[in-house]
Amino acid sequence: MVDPMNDANPPEHGRLRASDADRDSVAHRLREALAEGRLDPDEHSERLDAVYRAKTIGELVPLTEDLPATDGGPSSLTPVSGDFRSPRPIYGSGRVTPREAPTSTAAVAVMGGSDRAGAWVVPKNFFALSLMGGVELDLREARFVHRETTIWTGCVMAGIEIKVPDDIQVRVHGLPIMGGFGTEGGDPPSVVDPDAPIVHIRGLAIMAGVGVVYKRRKHQRKRDRGDED
Repeated sequence: MVDPMNDANPPEHGRLRASDADRDSVAHRLREALAEGRLDPDEHSERLDAVYRAKTIGELVPLTEDLPATDGGPSSLTPVSGDFRSPRPIYGSGRVTPREAPTSTAAVAVMGGSDRAGAWVVPKNFFALSLMGGVELDLREARFVHRETTIWTGCVMAGIEIKVPDDIQVRVHGLPIMGGFGTEGGDPPSVVDPDAPIVHIRGLAIMAGVGVVYKRRKHQRKRDRGDED
């Protein structure tokens, strides 16, 4: 028989049901660990499968407890006022965190794919290179060590997609040769924080394409279920 739950008899933290946000937070940390070389692709895939099978906080905690936290604190989920909560979304100038170390400096794909996503930290200069492959960079939850960041792209018979949120400025300067640099997903934001990050997209696309796509963030999509991921 299950005991009635009240303030005097709360459930153990590990027995609390995990939310989608809890699972996404752990999945983001695993992606960072893969990019840092702390996990190999097989380990990452195995743990990611376990993340989305998890029903409780207790099942999520072991998946990151052997990984260092990005903020210097414990890597496992931490209770807040008796509950578990995901980090609050950051916006505009709040994304600029000069004291943090970059998560990754490059994404390279040769006849394959490479991606960076989640709460990763972008260096002042990031390199995305693709040869007959594809690279996907998702900046929607990213943080930046400098206010102005340059993503250097180089692709041949390939594609690079850069997903961006509506609270940063993006400026495209690339040179296409029988290819293209373009922006999709609606018009760039008309009003942003004056100290928001500025991302420059530079480089060369030969018979290839580099696309900047404005996408809603997860918490924004919850208000508008009609949007696709």
